[in-house]
Amino acid sequence: MAQTLLKVSGLQVAYGGIQAVKGVDFEVREGELVSLIGSNGAGKTTTMKAITGTLPLASGEIEYLGKSIQGQGPWDLVKQGLAMVPEGRGVFARMTITENLQMGAYVRSDKAGITQDIEKVFTIFPRLRERKDQLAGTMSGGEQQMLAMGRALMSRPKVLLLDEPSMGLSPIMVDKIFEVVRDVYAQGVTVLLVEQNASRALALANRGYVMDSGLITMTGSGKDLLSDPKVRAAYLGE
Repeated sequence: MAQTLLKVSGLQVAYGGIQAVKGVDFEVREGELVSLIGSNGAGKTTTMKAITGTLPLASGEIEYLGKSIQGQGPWDLVKQGLAMVPEGRGVFARMTITENLQMGAYVRSDKAGITQDIEKVFTIFPRLRERKDQLAGTMSGGEQQMLAMGRALMSRPKVLLLDEPSMGLSPIMVDKIFEVVRDVYAQGVTVLLVEQNASRALALANRGYVMDSGLITMTGSGKDLLSDPKVRAAYLGE
């Protein structure tokens, strides 16, 4: 069996006085694309923030590469190969596209490799190449999502966490983003995908977890969850 890269055990997180995550267990193994699905307010984004050190844990354990990462900030984790594309994208609005990508490589010092990887991002997202000198804050939501993904890839992550990458995008842009997620995974990056678009997320996933009211309520292969009547009724509107 492949090595477990990320393991979450008994995770509880209180957020604004509310117990948002109530004891969650899941794992992501090397070479997997794992989807975490659930309705709005299920606790998915809170879980992602806890993993990346932007929210404190009430209790539980988060392990990456077999070691606890509690108390470490996002910058420490990026150095270790754990990168996140946050909900809302978080691009540097007053910097150009190229500068944003350079910021994604701040943990690296190999200038030639960084230049090469910027070129690779431009190959994945030709629209970013066309606008490389444009300020990120002036781009559309879909273009900013491309940039946020490209910036995360610049750190050469072992595990890429994606939080609601398709949120608020046009159908054409949603297609493009899911195509890129598939391509990134095909290139050997392990992916944890949090997504409200359950059908698209599960169609891509090796395995999936269903989260509801701060708890994991179901788990299985992406294919099995996609065909499960309960999942279809609750999340696919059938």
